Amino acid sequence: MAIQLKSARVERWPVAGEFVIARGAQDHVDLVVAELQSEGVIGRGEGTPIYYHGEDAAGCRDAILRVVPHLAGMDAVQARAAVQELLDAGAARNALDCALWDLEARQRGAPLWQLAGCDGPPAQRVTAITISLAPPDRMKTEAAAAVADGWRLLKLKLTGEGDLARVESVRDGAPDARLIVDANGSWAQLDLLSEAEAFAELGVELIEQPVPVGADALLDGVYAPLPFVADESCQIAADIARIGTFYDGVNIKLDKAGGLTEALRIADAADAAGLGIMVGCMLSTSLGIAPAFVLAQRAQWVDLDGPALLARDREQGFRFDDGLIWPLSGPA
Repeated sequence: MAIQLKSARVERWPVAGEFVIARGAQDHVDLVVAELQSEGVIGRGEGTPIYYHGEDAAGCRDAILRVVPHLAGMDAVQARAAVQELLDAGAARNALDCALWDLEARQRGAPLWQLAGCDGPPAQRVTAITISLAPPDRMKTEAAAAVADGWRLLKLKLTGEGDLARVESVRDGAPDARLIVDANGSWAQLDLLSEAEAFAELGVELIEQPVPVGADALLDGVYAPLPFVADESCQIAADIARIGTFYDGVNIKLDKAGGLTEALRIADAADAAGLGIMVGCMLSTSLGIAPAFVLAQRAQWVDLDGPALLARDREQGFRFDDGLIWPLSGPA
């Protein structure tokens, strides 16, 4: 039953065009991939380094190399529990945790959704597609093109300056699309209620991370007509008790959580606190999205467009069609 490391490597994947948020632009993403084997069975997991935590893919790979020898002699369930203690939340733990889930599923001959406690196999879900931060006219053009390609739910990246003009322009170019926005913590100096009211008038459905991490109390007493959803402010399940009173929902990302194990705990904590659930992702391939897609079956909002934003994906990856992400037809 000994678990061995088959491979821990860094992979570089090109972005389709350029991915732009308030913090900068990317034309590629570096991922860390872990492959574990036990008795001839191989499990794989992928992580995207959390840039705002100072992670990089090489450091995540090295962390995996340090930890795996401690898992010798454990089965997949024991190893997954050990990984929670040996590594902090982040991309390295995500890659290892998901590789162990995958390994267990393959060893048992059971689907991941069943091991994760879901009621049934994953079904297709409407997913957001990201419209990168740009001047209003360009975002309008990109939004119209996305709708023409069949996307129904658009996620707009904002910056805290000129955001209303961006949303108005996108609404003009995509009058029938559903809209959500990600402020990336840039609204600390704004009148939060006025901004939310103006966005609600334009049909925006939620505002993600309106204020910086640590400034969440700025939302106290702001009774907005649309939900505020925590992203960076909610990394692990323990954060729910600290920030839950300020938000209406949480965006769960496996890389932030450090894997599916903690992501499921966050979802349980959110449910218990009466918070809505959004499942999001970093730039990633379908290998990284596969476990998140299982969790997305519990979510009100799904933002799993990582592979759709890349120039190419892994073979047998997720299909994006008619604004939906469809279940995998085979291994990613």
